[in-house]
Amino acid sequence: MANLTQAQFAQIAAEVDRLSQQDDVELDDEQVQQILQNLDLPDDLLEDAIAQLHQRRSRIQEQQRHRIVISTIAIMIFGLLTTMAVVYQKQQNRIAQIAAIQDSLTSQKSAKPVTQFDRQKDSQIFYRVTLKNVPINDRLMIRCRWSDSTNQIVHQSRNQTQEITRSPWTTACSTPLTAQSQAGTWSVKMSVEERPISDQTFIVK
Repeated sequence: MANLTQAQFAQIAAEVDRLSQQDDVELDDEQVQQILQNLDLPDDLLEDAIAQLHQRRSRIQEQQRHRIVISTIAIMIFGLLTTMAVVYQKQQNRIAQIAAIQDSLTSQKSAKPVTQFDRQKDSQIFYRVTLKNVPINDRLMIRCRWSDSTNQIVHQSRNQTQEITRSPWTTACSTPLTAQSQAGTWSVKMSVEERPISDQTFIVK
């Protein structure tokens, strides 16, 4: 069996591509033989030509399948990222609407708002904040930072609220107080989903 040279196969492949695109169909063996004759190539090259064309067609089909798979994956990833971006933006918009409408400091003994605490009597300080425009059936991450009179951070907390069932919604955080705590003007700052929402100063005696 005679074998095609690279130049001969390139001629055949180019003619096959031209005719296939022209008629939008795959060529059969007789049409391939006709191409050989048109190119003045001997008929004994037919078997090798057909074998190589089949291999070439298989490679092209495999490449097309790979491109389809890659394109499909790319489209899915793009769709997922787009969906995540939309969800994130909606979440950020909801968080931006949250605002504090009331806040107060209380001791562990009473829910009555106070602005001064005694290190000898009060062992816990609570900061209660009422929020409006909170997302119903969702949870929020609450962070509090407590600083003493020297502006040193003495306590930090990070907690998730219970599932929110109504708006306005009251949340709270706390810090311990001991006899060794620094006297003077303290401050507490609350953030919702890392966004500052409320703060207050108070006296520790």
